[in-house]
Amino acid sequence: MTAFRSLILFASLAIIPFNKGFAQEAGKTTQEAEKKASPVRFLLGGALELGGDRVAEVYFTNGNTQSVNAGQGISIAVGAEYQVPKVEKLLLRGTVGYKYVTTAADNAHIRLTRVPILLTANWMFTDKLRVGAGLAMHRGIQFNTDGLGEDVSFKGANGPTFEIAYRGVGLMYTAMTYTDQYRKTYSANAIGITFSATIPRH
Repeated sequence: MTAFRSLILFASLAIIPFNKGFAQEAGKTTQEAEKKASPVRFLLGGALELGGDRVAEVYFTNGNTQSVNAGQGISIAVGAEYQVPKVEKLLLRGTVGYKYVTTAADNAHIRLTRVPILLTANWMFTDKLRVGAGLAMHRGIQFNTDGLGEDVSFKGANGPTFEIAYRGVGLMYTAMTYTDQYRKTYSANAIGITFSATIPRH
């Protein structure tokens, strides 16, 4: 009986440091994981926008017409998101993309293209609700008629942009003015729906 009690006591003494060591290792692993979590994430984005002045109007043989507006287009973008470590609700985002709009013409590829660069500061009011504001810059702005008329190039343009998003879907407004090669100006103000996702996710 004495030997059995001694065996139980020995087993108890052996388990205590093992449990302590296990807890330390678990805590250490958790801390290491937290330290390794990068505040920088890969960012994918896109938008569908409308608005702006008419840059050109296309006439079809059936009598229909179609306008190409300065703020109109579908865009895709890639970039990065930085979560400020000491202010975790603050996200800094930067993307470079390609914005494009074309017409229904079958015999020509008429299009307005540009390279949008977006730099924004965003505040997470909740885990899912994000509000952002910043600077939109459009570069390489070109209207191409595919040989049916005169091509038009525009100077680079800058303007403020604002966004409110829930999860990965948002509403964005950008105020901007395009100036063509003849110094004629066009409102390129645009409002649209945005889509974004980060890798890894929040």
